[in-house]
Amino acid sequence: MANYDSTIIIICLAVLSYFVHNNAVTISILILLTIQLTPLSQLLPYIEKHGIYIGIIILTISVMAPLASGSLTSSSLLKSFSNSQSILAIIIGIFVAWLGGRGIHFMTVQPSIIGGLLIGTAIGVAFCRGVPVGPLIAAGIVSLFFTTR
Repeated sequence: MANYDSTIIIICLAVLSYFVHNNAVTISILILLTIQLTPLSQLLPYIEKHGIYIGIIILTISVMAPLASGSLTSSSLLKSFSNSQSILAIIIGIFVAWLGGRGIHFMTVQPSIIGGLLIGTAIGVAFCRGVPVGPLIAAGIVSLFFTTR
């Protein structure tokens, strides 16, 4: 059976995300709640250990789908190197990917920051109309202040 405190927190986050109209977070939380409260709870350690990587794979598939569908052609992809905005996007993309890598590493060696990242992400989603993709980057930024890698 699930921990009562964590169940209450998850329910509160689901209600909050529902009222701020963040369907992705609401659905995610309801799926986790369903897993937590059923025999599927056996999957939670696997999700906890591999969920980030599975999520990254799904996100990468969705980002690369325009290449596979043909709506992003090789010529338009090559034009990314001739436009200052696109070049800046490439540079920032490299930096953010590096931060995300640091973030994953930092969360594994400093799991105590995960609570703060969750709270910060929930607040950002709820009150700033954010999207919950920030924890890895946030952990990477925090790692810049507290570790060397």
